[in-house]
Amino acid sequence: MGNIRLGQWLYALVGVLLLVKTQGIDVGITYVQNAVAKGAVCLDGSPPAYHFDKGFGAGINNWLVHIEGGGWCNNVTTCLARKNTRLGSSKQMATEVVFSGILSSLQKFNPDFYNWNRIKVRYCDGASFTGDVEAVNPTTNLHFRGARVFVAIIEDLLAKGLKNAENAMLSGCSAGGLTSILHCDNFRALVPMGTKVKCLSDAGYFINTKDVSGALHIEGFYNEVVTTHGSAKNLPLSCTSNKRPGLCFFPQNMAQQIRTPLFIVNAAYDSWQIKNILAPGVADPHGIWHNCKLDITKCSSTQIQTMQEFRLAFLSALTGLGTSSSRGMFINSCYAHCQTEMQETWLRADSPVLGGVTIAKAVGDWYYDRSPFQKIDCPYPCDKSCHNRIFDPNEHPLI
Repeated sequence: MGNIRLGQWLYALVGVLLLVKTQGIDVGITYVQNAVAKGAVCLDGSPPAYHFDKGFGAGINNWLVHIEGGGWCNNVTTCLARKNTRLGSSKQMATEVVFSGILSSLQKFNPDFYNWNRIKVRYCDGASFTGDVEAVNPTTNLHFRGARVFVAIIEDLLAKGLKNAENAMLSGCSAGGLTSILHCDNFRALVPMGTKVKCLSDAGYFINTKDVSGALHIEGFYNEVVTTHGSAKNLPLSCTSNKRPGLCFFPQNMAQQIRTPLFIVNAAYDSWQIKNILAPGVADPHGIWHNCKLDITKCSSTQIQTMQEFRLAFLSALTGLGTSSSRGMFINSCYAHCQTEMQETWLRADSPVLGGVTIAKAVGDWYYDRSPFQKIDCPYPCDKSCHNRIFDPNEHPLI
């Protein structure tokens, strides 16, 4: 009996390992040591880092540069809190990460980008790679140098073959998705003239709207991020010339001026935005939104109505993208955040679809000019293909 159980357990383990093998591979870390001399460093002064899986076959001269997410720090206190974590120091980063979804090297799971050079840039500056403050306070030893980090990493990749790129795409998730919007034209300017360049933002279209208490909490927060990191000079002049710099951290105020083709993948009920923009803890002192934020099926009818209003605000903010045919959009009605890095939402038999099209196909068709894609989902709960996230309350003690 024991042997049968052991056999079943080993069979199950092999199945799990095979699943991991087919849906993701481990890729080692590269530290950009020569960036330190340029002052292009993480919050703690350590060198920036990325993970690089080389392209092959027909993809040898194609490059996908994908930026990791991780929120922002808005003052010395919150930046110190992340300084000695993986979000502020390359010393604390895992030396291997799993590449899946848009980073997968398997044609079955990533048909358009599997054989490209695929890079995951680690996020360690706390301001979507926009900051640049020369002075370093000796007491805190905080370095606000994100803009230099972005340039140093691209320069390092240029030396490793990006200078020969035929196709290139800057993408990212969450704060990395915001990076891919804010730095889209910068990226275009850094790579060779003849390269076909496009940008993809996954869950990076953060909107400026009131929270449930009626306050513009996120606007104040972004103002502090931009001030702390000295980001103003690295935000688009087309926006900062007529708006406060903090407002230019919102894509709705600056995306229309981006000249490079841009694709937005975003849930209309983005779980991060619901938790931190619509119903942040400061606006919900009695925790009325706590269970709803962890699981959308636990929301009351009143809360769902408030979330429907948030969706309308999100769709209104999307008009800031402009009407160019070079813009792509996959706006589904899921309770999710970041859908390109995970195989289950990027491309699988049960992946989310809009008009019968997966995110992977929509992005691939748009990149290769096979067909444009600009689709917005019907309101929750109409979309049965969604992978609505359920969050562990222990992972989110502050929610």
